[in-house]
Amino acid sequence: MKQFEITIKVEVLGYDELNSDEEQLALLAREATERSYAPYSNFRVGAAIALDNGEIVSGANQENVAYPSGTCAERSACFYAHARYPQAKFRRIAVAARGTDGEFVADPVAPCGACRQSLLEYEMLAGGPVEVLLCGKDKVYRLPSVVSMLPLAFTDF
Repeated sequence: MKQFEITIKVEVLGYDELNSDEEQLALLAREATERSYAPYSNFRVGAAIALDNGEIVSGANQENVAYPSGTCAERSACFYAHARYPQAKFRRIAVAARGTDGEFVADPVAPCGACRQSLLEYEMLAGGPVEVLLCGKDKVYRLPSVVSMLPLAFTDF
């Protein structure tokens, strides 16, 4: 039997360690949590995507009593980004969440599997890595790409 290990690089940063573009994207993801519709889970998530045309698109989770008819913040943002700017390539995504107490979560949360797979599709369209910023209350996890969150994913790069 052979074995191998999969590891990913995750940088843990304070907000003061982000560059200005990253800081702006994190802020917009945090602001997007305020537009969440989460009456059932009370878990409010926001996402913001920076595109290569200079535009930034944000989204928030939208729940529905007919679960799973709602959508996550990441898919809300990525589907809108591509529908609005179909020629633009994704460059970076930031995700932020507020817990049921209404406060930003202490430890950053990662996208669900469906969102990871959806974001991976747009990373493949971009032709290269899309940086990921997962935003907590006082710290940010920076990952080099969407594919780094989806080990053994089928990709063309």
